Amino acid sequence: MDGIKYAVFTDKSFRLLGKNQYTFNVESGSTKTEIKRWIERFFGVKVKAMNSHRLTAKSRRIGSIVGHTIHYKRMIITLEPGYSIPPLSS
Repeated sequence: MDGIKYAVFTDKSFRLLGKNQYTFNVESGSTKTEIKRWIERFFGVKVKAMNSHRLTAKSRRIGSIVGHTIHYKRMIITLEPGYSIPPLSS
């Protein structure tokens, strides 16, 4: 589970729960096949499809130093019918 950072709870992610889709932020270097294996092993579910996109880095300033937030990917994972992730399901 090193590649999965945390589950995302936004308005869109709550709407997607009704379609049996779950949203996670993952390490930027992780591949779809790695994430699929981790999800299937850790939660004991079958993954039907996965969509990913990179979120843009936001600028942050501390005094005169300008930096950026951490880069990561967001994965929307669709499960096979009949499967769910209990701690995240509505």
